Amino acid sequence: MPLTEPHDDSLPQEEQVVAVPVAGEDDTIGDLAAPGEPPEPEPSLPEAVRQRIVSLTAAVLPGLPADEVPVPLRRVAKFAPNRRARLGAPAIAAQLAADPLFRQRVTAQVLADAGDLGTAVVEGTAPAAADPVEVAALAYLARPRGWRELIEASGAAVRAEADTAVVAELVRQAEQRAGRAEHDRAVARVEADKLRDELARTREELGQLREEARQLSRTLREIQARERRASELLATERGRAARAAADADAELRRARARLAEAEAAAGVARASAKEARSVDDARLWLLLETIGQAALGLRRELALDPVDRLPADFVADAFADSSAATPAGTAARARDTDDPARLDQLLALPRAHLVVDGYNVTKRGFGEMSLEQQRKRLITGLGGIAAQTGDEVTVVFDGAERMHGLPPTPRGVRVLFSRKGETADELIRRLVRAEPPGRPVVVVSSDREVADGVRRHGAYPLGADSLLRRLSRS
Repeated sequence: MPLTEPHDDSLPQEEQVVAVPVAGEDDTIGDLAAPGEPPEPEPSLPEAVRQRIVSLTAAVLPGLPADEVPVPLRRVAKFAPNRRARLGAPAIAAQLAADPLFRQRVTAQVLADAGDLGTAVVEGTAPAAADPVEVAALAYLARPRGWRELIEASGAAVRAEADTAVVAELVRQAEQRAGRAEHDRAVARVEADKLRDELARTREELGQLREEARQLSRTLREIQARERRASELLATERGRAARAAADADAELRRARARLAEAEAAAGVARASAKEARSVDDARLWLLLETIGQAALGLRRELALDPVDRLPADFVADAFADSSAATPAGTAARARDTDDPARLDQLLALPRAHLVVDGYNVTKRGFGEMSLEQQRKRLITGLGGIAAQTGDEVTVVFDGAERMHGLPPTPRGVRVLFSRKGETADELIRRLVRAEPPGRPVVVVSSDREVADGVRRHGAYPLGADSLLRRLSRS
């Protein structure tokens, strides 16, 4: 095969420099092509010869002066000895084939180390006892007259040695297989004699076993008949037991279902009763507070303690629909008016509750602000109204979750956000329905649907302008 191999990408790509023979070099080494004649192609080298050429070159490479080492091999010369031939093989082979001057310098060092063998190769002869690989490598580097014939002869010797080794190995393996086959035949004869004796004994035992098998077959048929009868009886009993167990399981499931329904009904009843008692107490206390200006003695006579929760608190905490029907007389307290002056009159009533549709008011009054600034301005203004009047104030915004950026809630002001799937209008109607009859409830919203809905439950609907003017006056 040719000496050169594909370039190894692990080596650096540097500028190729072609060396020019220097005056005074020994021109007897090598066979440079005559001027005007094309160079002869590189001979095909056995792999062992190619590796030996690279090893010899890599060994002498560090001993060359730095200016005599081609640029592509200068970094290879710095490698460790065990890495120089392995990693730099492609670059070394390419340089030996392309640079005759570099090859001559390497050959001079290699021949000096080879001694008599190198001298013999330069003279065109090869000792019979010499290693053909070494002779071919030195002939390729020195290139004396007839060096190609030396390489071909060495290659033929290498191939002959390899073929001889292969033939010897095949002969050895064949002999081993023949010996194993003879041994296997002897073992097989011994085993065959044993098997014939064993076959005779087995036939005798087989006759005895057949007689025993006939007796066992009769016994087995009798046992199987008894087993079938027992299996039939067992299947009948299992069916009866399974039906009884299924009936018991069904009855147990029905009992558990009735128990679960009873527990659920009891829990609902307890929760409803508790909530109803709390709402009734709050409504009763608030109603008595509303008329307390004229009936203080009645409260002392009934000995009712003030409650700590108002009806709107129950709506804010649970968002539960009130199932109580609106008394027939509640519609009488509604007033259909949008007069801004009515707001002050209604807030002056005892225990009044002001409910505000938040975004309906803010977008009408200060829609140019961000939603966060709108909420902050409205809640701050409602805090002033609560402080001036002492009334309960609730502001409702749309939103499934509590918004961030809210200012601290002023005293007397409750801020609510509608939950997911519910609007602020529905939450306002819940707040109105939760109030007891007789308490003045003022709802501020310019939404016609909201106004009509709360009016039916006895609240006072007012437009958003009335609250905006009230806040601007404050």
